[in-house]
Amino acid sequence: MHGEGAKYLMLFDKPMGRRRVLATLLASTMVATYAMAQTTGAPVPFSFEGLKNRMRARAKMPDAPPVPLDNFLENLSYDDYRNIYFRPPRSRWANAVLPFQLQAFHPGWLFQDPVQVFEVVDGLAQPLIFNTDDFEYRNDIAERVPQHAELSGVAGLKVNAPLNTPTKFDELVTFLGASYFRALGSGNSYGLSARGLSIDTWLEGAEEFPRFTAFWVVRPKTQDTSLEIYAAMDSTSVTGAYRFVISPGADTVIEVDAELYFRAPVRQLGLAPLTSMFYFAEHSERRFDDYRPQVHDSDALQIIRGSGDVLLRPLNNPHRVSNSYFSGEDVVQFGLIQRDRDYEAYQDAGAQYHNRPSVMIERIGEWGDGAIRLVEIPADLEIDDNIVMFWVPDDAPQAGETRAYRYKMHWGALPPDGTGALAYIFSTRSGVGGPSGVPVENPNLRKYVIDFEGGALGNMVPEAIVKPVVTASAGRVSGLVLHKIDDAAQRWRLFFDIDGQDADLIELTAHVAGEDRKLSEVWLFQWVRDPANPRTGEALEPVAPADKRPDAND
Repeated sequence: MHGEGAKYLMLFDKPMGRRRVLATLLASTMVATYAMAQTTGAPVPFSFEGLKNRMRARAKMPDAPPVPLDNFLENLSYDDYRNIYFRPPRSRWANAVLPFQLQAFHPGWLFQDPVQVFEVVDGLAQPLIFNTDDFEYRNDIAERVPQHAELSGVAGLKVNAPLNTPTKFDELVTFLGASYFRALGSGNSYGLSARGLSIDTWLEGAEEFPRFTAFWVVRPKTQDTSLEIYAAMDSTSVTGAYRFVISPGADTVIEVDAELYFRAPVRQLGLAPLTSMFYFAEHSERRFDDYRPQVHDSDALQIIRGSGDVLLRPLNNPHRVSNSYFSGEDVVQFGLIQRDRDYEAYQDAGAQYHNRPSVMIERIGEWGDGAIRLVEIPADLEIDDNIVMFWVPDDAPQAGETRAYRYKMHWGALPPDGTGALAYIFSTRSGVGGPSGVPVENPNLRKYVIDFEGGALGNMVPEAIVKPVVTASAGRVSGLVLHKIDDAAQRWRLFFDIDGQDADLIELTAHVAGEDRKLSEVWLFQWVRDPANPRTGEALEPVAPADKRPDAND
Protein backbone atom coordinates (compact mmCIF):
# COMPACT_ATOMS: atom_id res chain seq x y z
CA MET A 1 0.00 0.00 0.00
CA HIS A 2 1.26 3.46 -0.91
CA GLY A 3 0.36 7.10 -0.26
CA GLU A 4 -1.67 8.53 2.59
CA GLY A 5 -3.44 5.27 3.30
CA ALA A 6 -0.11 3.56 4.01
CA LYS A 7 0.95 6.38 6.30
CA TYR A 8 -2.32 6.11 8.17
CA LEU A 9 -1.92 2.36 8.69
CA MET A 10 1.62 2.90 9.97
CA LEU A 11 0.27 5.30 12.55
CA PHE A 12 -2.49 3.00 13.68
CA ASP A 13 -0.59 -0.30 13.55
CA LYS A 14 -1.20 -1.58 17.07
CA PRO A 15 2.38 -2.37 18.20
CA MET A 16 3.67 0.90 16.70
CA GLY A 17 0.80 2.72 18.42
CA ARG A 18 1.94 1.50 21.84
CA ARG A 19 5.55 2.46 21.16
CA ARG A 20 4.43 5.95 20.09
CA VAL A 21 2.32 6.27 23.23
CA LEU A 22 5.32 5.39 25.38
CA ALA A 23 7.58 7.78 23.45
CA THR A 24 5.08 10.61 23.86
CA LEU A 25 4.83 10.04 27.58
CA LEU A 26 8.55 9.79 28.15
CA ALA A 27 9.15 12.99 26.16
CA SER A 28 7.56 14.91 29.03
CA THR A 29 9.09 14.39 32.49
CA MET A 30 5.81 15.38 34.04
CA VAL A 31 4.06 12.21 32.90
CA ALA A 32 7.03 9.85 32.98
CA THR A 33 5.75 8.21 36.16
CA TYR A 34 2.69 7.14 34.22
CA ALA A 35 4.61 5.37 31.45
CA MET A 36 4.51 2.11 33.37
CA ALA A 37 0.75 2.38 33.73
CA GLN A 38 0.42 3.03 29.99
CA THR A 39 2.26 -0.18 29.07
CA THR A 40 1.18 -2.50 31.89
CA GLY A 41 -2.17 -1.06 32.94
CA ALA A 42 -0.99 -0.81 36.54
CA PRO A 43 -2.51 2.19 38.37
CA VAL A 44 -0.20 4.74 39.98
CA PRO A 45 -0.97 7.18 42.81
CA PHE A 46 -2.14 10.65 41.83
CA SER A 47 -2.67 13.84 43.84
CA PHE A 48 -2.71 17.57 43.14
CA GLU A 49 0.35 18.01 45.36
CA GLY A 50 2.15 15.34 43.41
CA LEU A 51 1.30 17.07 40.15
CA LYS A 52 2.59 20.38 41.55
CA ASN A 53 5.86 18.73 42.56
CA ARG A 54 6.34 17.23 39.09
CA MET A 55 5.61 20.52 37.34
CA ARG A 56 7.92 22.42 39.72
CA ALA A 57 10.70 19.99 38.83
CA ARG A 58 9.76 20.17 35.15
CA ALA A 59 10.29 23.96 35.18
CA LYS A 60 13.99 23.43 35.90
CA MET A 61 14.39 21.78 32.48
CA PRO A 62 13.79 23.21 28.98
CA ASP A 63 10.42 22.80 27.36
CA ALA A 64 10.33 19.57 25.34
CA PRO A 65 8.45 19.92 22.04
CA PRO A 66 5.54 17.48 21.69
CA VAL A 67 6.08 14.32 19.66
CA PRO A 68 4.80 15.21 16.15
CA LEU A 69 1.78 13.52 14.70
CA ASP A 70 1.88 11.19 11.73
CA ASN A 71 1.91 12.96 8.36
CA PHE A 72 -1.65 11.92 7.61
CA LEU A 73 -2.95 13.71 10.70
CA GLU A 74 -0.74 16.73 10.02
CA ASN A 75 -2.28 17.09 6.57
CA LEU A 76 -5.93 16.86 7.56
CA SER A 77 -7.85 19.75 6.03
CA TYR A 78 -10.66 21.61 7.74
CA ASP A 79 -13.20 19.59 5.73
CA ASP A 80 -11.43 16.33 6.65
CA TYR A 81 -11.39 17.20 10.34
CA ARG A 82 -15.05 18.19 10.56
CA ASN A 83 -15.98 14.80 9.09
CA ILE A 84 -14.62 13.02 12.18
CA TYR A 85 -17.14 12.59 15.00
CA PHE A 86 -16.95 10.94 18.38
CA ARG A 87 -19.56 8.19 18.72
CA PRO A 88 -21.83 9.06 21.70
CA PRO A 89 -22.34 5.40 22.70
CA ARG A 90 -18.54 5.17 23.14
CA SER A 91 -18.51 7.98 25.74
CA ARG A 92 -16.60 6.96 28.85
CA TRP A 93 -18.98 6.21 31.76
CA ALA A 94 -21.92 6.01 29.30
CA ASN A 95 -22.82 2.55 30.62
CA ALA A 96 -22.70 3.67 34.25
CA VAL A 97 -25.32 5.63 36.16
CA LEU A 98 -23.07 8.65 36.59
CA PRO A 99 -23.80 12.40 36.30
CA PHE A 100 -21.07 13.05 33.70
CA GLN A 101 -19.78 11.44 30.49
CA LEU A 102 -16.44 11.93 28.78
CA GLN A 103 -15.52 12.14 25.09
CA ALA A 104 -12.33 12.99 23.21
CA PHE A 105 -11.43 15.17 20.24
CA HIS A 106 -9.54 13.50 17.42
CA PRO A 107 -6.00 14.82 16.79
CA GLY A 108 -5.15 16.52 13.50
CA TRP A 109 -5.78 19.69 11.45
CA LEU A 110 -4.93 22.62 13.80
CA PHE A 111 -4.54 20.31 16.79
CA GLN A 112 -1.17 18.69 16.30
CA ASP A 113 -0.01 18.20 19.90
CA PRO A 114 -1.04 14.84 21.41
CA VAL A 115 -2.69 15.17 24.82
CA GLN A 116 -2.69 12.31 27.34
CA VAL A 117 -5.77 11.53 29.44
CA PHE A 118 -5.93 9.59 32.71
CA GLU A 119 -8.83 8.48 34.88
CA VAL A 120 -8.41 8.80 38.64
CA VAL A 121 -10.29 6.38 40.90
CA ASP A 122 -9.70 6.39 44.65
CA GLY A 123 -6.44 8.32 44.21
CA LEU A 124 -5.03 5.96 41.57
CA ALA A 125 -4.56 7.02 37.94
CA GLN A 126 -4.83 4.85 34.85
CA PRO A 127 -4.62 5.95 31.19
CA LEU A 128 -7.82 6.34 29.19
CA ILE A 129 -7.06 4.82 25.78
CA PHE A 130 -9.00 6.01 22.73
CA ASN A 131 -8.97 4.22 19.39
CA THR A 132 -10.47 4.46 15.91
CA ASP A 133 -13.60 2.60 17.02
CA ASP A 134 -14.47 5.61 19.19
CA PHE A 135 -14.85 7.84 16.12
CA GLU A 136 -17.02 7.96 13.04
CA TYR A 137 -15.00 8.82 9.91
CA ARG A 138 -17.18 10.11 7.11
CA ASN A 139 -16.61 10.48 3.36
CA ASP A 140 -13.31 9.25 1.90
CA ILE A 141 -11.54 9.27 5.29
CA ALA A 142 -13.46 6.18 6.37
CA GLU A 143 -11.82 4.07 3.67
CA ARG A 144 -8.35 4.62 5.13
CA VAL A 145 -9.03 3.93 8.80
CA PRO A 146 -8.43 0.45 10.29
CA GLN A 147 -10.61 -0.82 13.10
CA HIS A 148 -9.51 -1.26 16.74
CA ALA A 149 -6.35 0.88 16.23
CA GLU A 150 -5.15 2.91 19.22
CA LEU A 151 -4.48 6.64 18.97
CA SER A 152 -1.20 7.92 20.39
CA GLY A 153 -3.04 10.77 22.07
CA VAL A 154 -6.09 12.97 21.63
CA ALA A 155 -6.54 16.66 20.85
CA GLY A 156 -8.69 17.44 23.86
CA LEU A 157 -11.68 16.52 26.02
CA LYS A 158 -15.42 17.08 26.02
CA VAL A 159 -17.55 16.68 29.16
CA ASN A 160 -21.28 16.03 28.82
CA ALA A 161 -23.94 16.28 31.54
CA PRO A 162 -27.74 16.54 31.82
CA LEU A 163 -27.53 20.32 31.66
CA ASN A 164 -30.93 21.22 30.20
CA THR A 165 -33.08 18.14 30.84
CA PRO A 166 -32.61 15.24 33.30
CA THR A 167 -32.66 12.60 30.55
CA LYS A 168 -30.26 14.04 27.94
CA PHE A 169 -26.51 14.50 28.22
CA ASP A 170 -25.62 17.88 26.68
CA GLU A 171 -22.20 19.38 26.06
CA LEU A 172 -20.99 21.11 29.22
CA VAL A 173 -17.30 21.98 28.75
CA THR A 174 -14.60 21.35 26.16
CA PHE A 175 -10.80 21.59 26.38
CA LEU A 176 -9.31 21.87 22.89
CA GLY A 177 -6.15 23.52 21.56
CA ALA A 178 -3.29 25.04 23.63
CA SER A 179 -4.96 25.99 26.95
CA TYR A 180 -8.33 26.96 25.46
CA PHE A 181 -11.62 25.79 26.96
CA ARG A 182 -15.33 26.68 26.74
CA ALA A 183 -18.36 25.98 28.90
CA LEU A 184 -22.12 26.41 28.88
CA GLY A 185 -24.88 27.26 31.32
CA SER A 186 -28.42 25.98 30.83
CA GLY A 187 -29.92 27.15 27.54
CA ASN A 188 -26.61 28.50 26.19
CA SER A 189 -24.92 27.87 22.85
CA TYR A 190 -21.14 28.10 22.50
CA GLY A 191 -19.65 31.57 22.16
CA LEU A 192 -16.58 33.06 23.79
CA SER A 193 -13.56 31.01 24.92
CA ALA A 194 -11.34 31.01 27.99
CA ARG A 195 -7.67 30.11 28.34
CA GLY A 196 -5.66 28.77 31.21
CA LEU A 197 -3.06 31.50 30.72
CA SER A 198 -1.83 34.06 28.21
CA ILE A 199 1.74 35.32 27.82
CA ASP A 200 2.78 38.49 25.98
CA THR A 201 -0.62 38.79 24.32
CA TRP A 202 -0.76 41.73 21.88
CA LEU A 203 2.65 43.09 22.73
CA GLU A 204 5.31 43.83 20.16
CA GLY A 205 6.79 40.49 19.12
CA ALA A 206 5.47 36.95 19.18
CA GLU A 207 2.82 35.76 21.62
CA GLU A 208 3.52 32.59 23.60
CA PHE A 209 0.75 30.01 23.87
CA PRO A 210 1.02 27.69 26.91
CA ARG A 211 -0.60 24.30 26.34
CA PHE A 212 -2.31 21.66 28.47
CA THR A 213 -0.34 18.47 27.85
CA ALA A 214 -2.22 15.98 30.05
CA PHE A 215 -5.50 15.70 31.95
CA TRP A 216 -6.47 13.65 34.98
CA VAL A 217 -10.24 13.24 35.30
CA VAL A 218 -11.63 12.03 38.63
CA ARG A 219 -14.29 9.41 38.02
CA PRO A 220 -17.48 10.85 39.56
CA LYS A 221 -19.78 9.08 41.98
CA THR A 222 -23.50 8.76 41.33
CA GLN A 223 -24.45 11.54 43.74
CA ASP A 224 -21.74 14.02 42.66
CA THR A 225 -22.83 17.44 41.41
CA SER A 226 -19.32 18.50 40.37
CA LEU A 227 -16.53 17.02 38.25
CA GLU A 228 -12.83 17.40 39.08
CA ILE A 229 -10.28 17.68 36.28
CA TYR A 230 -6.54 18.26 36.77
CA ALA A 231 -4.23 19.48 34.01
CA ALA A 232 -0.51 19.88 33.39
CA MET A 233 0.61 23.00 31.54
CA ASP A 234 3.86 23.40 29.64
CA SER A 235 5.39 26.24 27.64
CA THR A 236 8.68 27.92 26.82
CA SER A 237 8.50 30.26 29.84
CA VAL A 238 6.30 28.44 32.35
CA THR A 239 4.92 25.16 33.62
CA GLY A 240 1.77 24.83 35.66
CA ALA A 241 -0.52 22.55 37.66
CA TYR A 242 -4.27 23.22 37.34
CA ARG A 243 -7.35 21.99 39.15
CA PHE A 244 -10.83 22.57 37.68
CA VAL A 245 -13.99 21.87 39.68
CA ILE A 246 -16.93 22.04 37.26
CA SER A 247 -20.48 22.45 38.62
CA PRO A 248 -23.18 22.57 35.92
CA GLY A 249 -26.39 24.56 36.26
CA ALA A 250 -28.31 27.58 35.04
CA ASP A 251 -24.98 29.28 35.68
CA THR A 252 -22.19 26.74 35.34
CA VAL A 253 -19.41 27.47 37.81
CA ILE A 254 -15.79 26.41 37.23
CA GLU A 255 -13.45 26.88 40.17
CA VAL A 256 -9.85 27.20 38.99
CA ASP A 257 -6.80 26.59 41.18
CA ALA A 258 -3.52 27.22 39.34
CA GLU A 259 0.10 27.08 40.47
CA LEU A 260 2.68 28.43 38.01
CA TYR A 261 6.45 27.84 37.86
CA PHE A 262 8.44 30.20 35.65
CA ARG A 263 11.37 29.02 33.55
CA ALA A 264 12.05 32.52 32.22
CA PRO A 265 10.96 36.12 32.78
CA VAL A 266 7.61 37.07 31.26
CA ARG A 267 6.92 40.60 30.03
CA GLN A 268 3.15 40.36 30.45
CA LEU A 269 1.25 37.65 32.32
CA GLY A 270 -2.43 37.38 31.40
CA LEU A 271 -4.63 35.79 34.07
CA ALA A 272 -8.12 34.38 33.41
CA PRO A 273 -8.03 35.41 29.74
CA LEU A 274 -11.23 35.48 27.68
CA THR A 275 -11.47 35.67 23.89
CA SER A 276 -14.63 36.70 22.07
CA MET A 277 -16.11 38.18 18.88
CA PHE A 278 -17.73 41.57 18.36
CA TYR A 279 -18.69 42.43 14.76
CA PHE A 280 -21.29 45.20 15.06
CA ALA A 281 -24.20 46.34 17.23
CA GLU A 282 -26.61 49.21 17.85
CA HIS A 283 -23.89 51.35 19.38
CA SER A 284 -21.12 50.79 16.83
CA GLU A 285 -20.43 52.60 13.59
CA ARG A 286 -21.83 50.19 11.04
CA ARG A 287 -19.39 49.30 8.24
CA PHE A 288 -21.13 46.13 7.07
CA ASP A 289 -24.11 45.63 4.76
CA ASP A 290 -25.96 42.95 6.75
CA TYR A 291 -29.66 42.21 7.28
CA ARG A 292 -29.07 41.46 10.97
CA PRO A 293 -29.30 44.27 13.54
CA GLN A 294 -26.40 42.93 15.66
CA VAL A 295 -23.68 40.26 15.41
CA HIS A 296 -21.52 39.47 18.44
CA ASP A 297 -20.68 36.77 21.00
CA SER A 298 -20.23 39.41 23.71
CA ASP A 299 -21.39 43.01 23.83
CA ALA A 300 -19.66 44.46 26.91
CA LEU A 301 -16.90 44.25 29.49
CA GLN A 302 -18.34 44.32 33.02
CA ILE A 303 -16.43 45.14 36.21
CA ILE A 304 -17.94 44.86 39.71
CA ARG A 305 -16.12 46.63 42.53
CA GLY A 306 -16.30 46.00 46.26
CA SER A 307 -17.69 49.52 46.71
CA GLY A 308 -20.84 48.45 44.89
CA ASP A 309 -20.01 50.27 41.66
CA VAL A 310 -20.74 48.36 38.45
CA LEU A 311 -18.89 49.46 35.32
CA LEU A 312 -20.13 48.51 31.85
CA ARG A 313 -17.95 49.11 28.79
CA PRO A 314 -19.73 48.30 25.48
CA LEU A 315 -17.36 46.56 23.06
CA ASN A 316 -16.39 47.86 19.65
CA ASN A 317 -14.98 46.74 16.32
CA PRO A 318 -12.53 49.62 15.93
CA HIS A 319 -10.82 51.09 12.89
CA ARG A 320 -7.44 50.26 14.45
CA VAL A 321 -6.23 48.11 17.33
CA SER A 322 -7.48 49.62 20.57
CA ASN A 323 -6.11 49.03 24.08
CA SER A 324 -7.91 49.92 27.30
CA TYR A 325 -6.72 49.42 30.88
CA PHE A 326 -8.98 49.45 33.93
CA SER A 327 -7.70 49.71 37.48
CA GLY A 328 -7.75 46.41 39.37
CA GLU A 329 -8.21 48.16 42.70
CA ASP A 330 -11.22 46.85 44.66
CA VAL A 331 -12.30 44.56 41.78
CA VAL A 332 -14.51 41.68 42.91
CA GLN A 333 -15.57 40.34 39.50
CA PHE A 334 -14.81 41.12 35.87
CA GLY A 335 -15.66 39.52 32.56
CA LEU A 336 -17.25 39.65 29.12
CA ILE A 337 -21.03 39.55 28.97
CA GLN A 338 -23.82 39.21 26.43
CA ARG A 339 -26.46 41.50 27.94
CA ASP A 340 -28.93 41.70 25.05
CA ARG A 341 -30.96 38.46 25.23
CA ASP A 342 -33.71 39.27 22.73
CA TYR A 343 -33.78 37.16 19.56
CA GLU A 344 -35.31 40.09 17.70
CA ALA A 345 -32.13 42.09 18.39
CA TYR A 346 -30.09 39.63 16.29
CA GLN A 347 -32.49 37.90 13.88
CA ASP A 348 -30.13 34.93 13.53
CA ALA A 349 -31.90 31.62 14.10
CA GLY A 350 -28.78 29.65 13.21
CA ALA A 351 -26.07 31.35 15.26
CA GLN A 352 -28.41 32.00 18.23
CA TYR A 353 -26.35 34.98 19.37
CA HIS A 354 -28.97 35.82 22.00
CA ASN A 355 -28.06 32.56 23.77
CA ARG A 356 -24.28 33.03 23.89
CA PRO A 357 -22.94 32.76 27.46
CA SER A 358 -21.59 35.58 29.57
CA VAL A 359 -18.52 34.83 31.71
CA MET A 360 -17.64 36.61 34.94
CA ILE A 361 -14.38 35.98 36.78
CA GLU A 362 -14.62 36.05 40.59
CA ARG A 363 -11.22 36.49 42.22
CA ILE A 364 -10.44 34.33 45.26
CA GLY A 365 -7.67 35.30 47.64
CA GLU A 366 -4.86 37.75 46.94
CA TRP A 367 -3.83 38.50 43.38
CA GLY A 368 -1.77 41.57 44.18
CA ASP A 369 -2.01 44.85 42.33
CA GLY A 370 -2.91 44.81 38.68
CA ALA A 371 -5.20 45.98 35.91
CA ILE A 372 -7.77 44.57 33.52
CA ARG A 373 -6.63 44.89 29.92
CA LEU A 374 -9.10 44.95 27.02
CA VAL A 375 -7.86 44.62 23.45
CA GLU A 376 -10.24 45.33 20.56
CA ILE A 377 -8.98 44.33 17.11
CA PRO A 378 -10.40 45.33 13.71
CA ALA A 379 -12.39 42.46 12.19
CA ASP A 380 -13.76 42.28 8.66
CA LEU A 381 -15.27 38.82 9.09
CA GLU A 382 -17.77 37.44 11.56
CA ILE A 383 -15.57 34.41 12.21
CA ASP A 384 -12.73 36.55 13.64
CA ASP A 385 -12.27 36.47 17.41
CA ASN A 386 -11.26 40.10 17.81
CA ILE A 387 -11.82 40.75 21.54
CA VAL A 388 -9.29 39.75 24.22
CA MET A 389 -9.54 40.50 27.95
CA PHE A 390 -7.36 39.43 30.91
CA TRP A 391 -5.90 40.52 34.24
CA VAL A 392 -2.31 41.83 34.17
CA PRO A 393 -0.34 41.80 37.47
CA ASP A 394 1.70 44.95 38.03
CA ASP A 395 4.85 42.93 38.77
CA ALA A 396 5.96 40.71 35.90
CA PRO A 397 7.10 37.17 36.85
CA GLN A 398 10.81 36.36 36.97
CA ALA A 399 12.66 33.10 36.26
CA GLY A 400 12.51 30.66 39.17
CA GLU A 401 9.41 32.30 40.65
CA THR A 402 6.29 30.40 41.76
CA ARG A 403 2.83 31.98 41.75
CA ALA A 404 -0.59 30.66 42.72
CA TYR A 405 -3.99 32.02 41.67
CA ARG A 406 -7.54 30.96 42.43
CA TYR A 407 -10.78 32.15 40.88
CA LYS A 408 -14.31 31.10 39.97
CA MET A 409 -15.73 31.39 36.48
CA HIS A 410 -19.49 31.93 36.13
CA TRP A 411 -20.80 30.83 32.70
CA GLY A 412 -24.43 31.54 31.80
CA ALA A 413 -26.99 34.15 30.83
CA LEU A 414 -26.06 36.12 33.98
CA PRO A 415 -28.93 38.63 33.60
CA PRO A 416 -28.72 41.95 35.46
CA ASP A 417 -30.67 42.31 38.69
CA GLY A 418 -33.52 44.63 37.86
CA THR A 419 -34.57 44.70 41.52
CA GLY A 420 -31.14 45.80 42.79
CA ALA A 421 -30.24 49.24 44.05
CA LEU A 422 -28.66 50.35 40.74
CA ALA A 423 -30.43 50.79 37.44
CA TYR A 424 -28.64 48.66 34.86
CA ILE A 425 -27.61 49.73 31.37
CA PHE A 426 -30.28 48.26 29.13
CA SER A 427 -28.83 49.40 25.82
CA THR A 428 -26.39 51.75 24.10
CA ARG A 429 -27.02 53.33 20.70
CA SER A 430 -25.02 55.79 18.67
CA GLY A 431 -25.28 57.78 15.47
CA VAL A 432 -24.44 61.04 13.80
CA GLY A 433 -24.58 63.92 16.25
CA GLY A 434 -26.90 66.89 16.19
CA PRO A 435 -30.66 66.92 15.49
CA SER A 436 -31.89 63.65 13.99
CA GLY A 437 -32.45 63.75 10.25
CA VAL A 438 -30.55 67.00 9.78
CA PRO A 439 -27.25 67.09 7.83
CA VAL A 440 -24.23 67.74 10.05
CA GLU A 441 -21.11 69.45 8.74
CA ASN A 442 -18.86 68.22 11.56
CA PRO A 443 -17.85 64.58 10.79
CA ASN A 444 -16.48 64.16 14.34
CA LEU A 445 -19.80 64.93 16.05
CA ARG A 446 -21.26 61.73 17.50
CA LYS A 447 -24.47 61.11 19.48
CA TYR A 448 -24.80 58.48 22.23
CA VAL A 449 -28.11 57.26 23.63
CA ILE A 450 -28.01 55.16 26.82
CA ASP A 451 -31.06 53.49 28.36
CA PHE A 452 -31.07 52.69 32.11
CA GLU A 453 -33.66 50.33 33.57
CA GLY A 454 -34.74 49.10 37.02
CA GLY A 455 -33.31 49.85 40.44
CA ALA A 456 -34.42 52.77 42.58
CA LEU A 457 -34.18 55.01 39.49
CA GLY A 458 -36.75 52.92 37.64
CA ASN A 459 -39.28 53.42 40.42
CA MET A 460 -38.90 57.21 40.45
CA VAL A 461 -41.49 59.50 38.88
CA PRO A 462 -40.53 61.44 35.74
CA GLU A 463 -40.32 64.64 37.80
CA ALA A 464 -37.77 63.18 40.22
CA ILE A 465 -34.67 65.24 40.93
CA VAL A 466 -31.99 63.19 39.19
CA LYS A 467 -29.13 64.31 36.99
CA PRO A 468 -26.85 62.83 34.32
CA VAL A 469 -23.14 62.83 35.08
CA VAL A 470 -21.09 62.71 31.88
CA THR A 471 -17.32 63.15 31.60
CA ALA A 472 -14.98 63.24 28.61
CA SER A 473 -11.19 63.13 28.62
CA ALA A 474 -11.13 65.53 25.64
CA GLY A 475 -13.47 67.12 23.12
CA ARG A 476 -16.72 68.83 24.04
CA VAL A 477 -19.94 67.30 25.42
CA SER A 478 -23.24 69.00 24.59
CA GLY A 479 -26.97 68.39 24.36
CA LEU A 480 -27.40 66.43 27.60
CA VAL A 481 -31.01 65.24 28.01
CA LEU A 482 -32.29 62.73 30.60
CA HIS A 483 -35.94 61.68 30.74
CA LYS A 484 -38.13 58.75 31.69
CA ILE A 485 -39.45 56.82 28.70
CA ASP A 486 -42.27 54.78 30.19
CA ASP A 487 -43.40 54.35 33.81
CA ALA A 488 -44.27 50.68 33.21
CA ALA A 489 -40.86 49.93 31.68
CA GLN A 490 -38.93 51.61 34.52
CA ARG A 491 -36.62 52.98 31.83
CA TRP A 492 -34.76 56.28 31.60
CA ARG A 493 -32.96 57.55 28.51
CA LEU A 494 -29.84 59.74 28.37
CA PHE A 495 -28.83 61.63 25.19
CA PHE A 496 -25.64 63.57 24.59
CA ASP A 497 -23.31 64.60 21.76
CA ILE A 498 -19.52 64.50 21.78
CA ASP A 499 -17.48 66.68 19.44
CA GLY A 500 -14.08 65.01 19.03
CA GLN A 501 -12.43 68.24 17.90
CA ASP A 502 -8.64 67.62 17.61
CA ALA A 503 -8.55 64.47 19.75
CA ASP A 504 -7.71 61.06 18.31
CA LEU A 505 -9.19 59.19 21.27
CA ILE A 506 -11.60 60.22 24.05
CA GLU A 507 -12.61 58.22 27.13
CA LEU A 508 -16.26 58.80 28.04
CA THR A 509 -18.17 57.96 31.23
CA ALA A 510 -21.83 58.44 32.16
CA HIS A 511 -24.18 57.56 35.00
CA VAL A 512 -27.30 58.86 36.69
CA ALA A 513 -27.06 60.38 40.18
CA GLY A 514 -29.57 61.56 42.75
CA GLU A 515 -30.22 61.53 46.48
CA ASP A 516 -26.45 62.04 46.97
CA ARG A 517 -25.52 58.71 45.41
CA LYS A 518 -25.13 56.81 42.15
CA LEU A 519 -28.47 55.50 40.89
CA SER A 520 -27.11 53.53 37.93
CA GLU A 521 -24.27 51.47 36.62
CA VAL A 522 -21.39 53.48 35.19
CA TRP A 523 -21.24 53.51 31.39
CA LEU A 524 -17.75 53.66 29.84
CA PHE A 525 -16.89 54.10 26.19
CA GLN A 526 -13.92 54.90 23.98
CA TRP A 527 -14.51 57.37 21.13
CA VAL A 528 -11.88 56.89 18.43
CA ARG A 529 -11.47 59.19 15.45
CA ASP A 530 -12.62 57.58 12.20
CA PRO A 531 -9.55 57.43 9.91
CA ALA A 532 -11.86 58.48 7.05
CA ASN A 533 -12.37 61.83 8.85
CA PRO A 534 -8.86 63.27 9.40
CA ARG A 535 -8.18 66.73 10.77
CA THR A 536 -7.94 69.54 8.26
CA GLY A 537 -4.74 69.14 6.27
CA GLU A 538 -3.93 65.80 7.95
CA ALA A 539 -2.97 62.81 5.82
CA LEU A 540 -5.19 59.75 6.08
CA GLU A 541 -3.46 57.08 8.19
CA PRO A 542 -3.76 53.49 7.01
CA VAL A 543 -5.64 51.06 9.22
CA ALA A 544 -3.36 48.42 10.79
CA PRO A 545 -4.24 44.89 9.63
CA ALA A 546 -5.89 42.63 12.19
CA ASP A 547 -2.93 40.26 12.30
CA LYS A 548 -0.29 42.93 13.11
CA ARG A 549 0.80 43.06 16.73
CA PRO A 550 0.81 46.62 18.04
CA ASP A 551 3.43 48.30 20.16
CA ALA A 552 2.79 47.97 23.89
CA ASN A 553 1.80 51.63 24.07
CA ASP A 554 -0.35 51.61 20.96
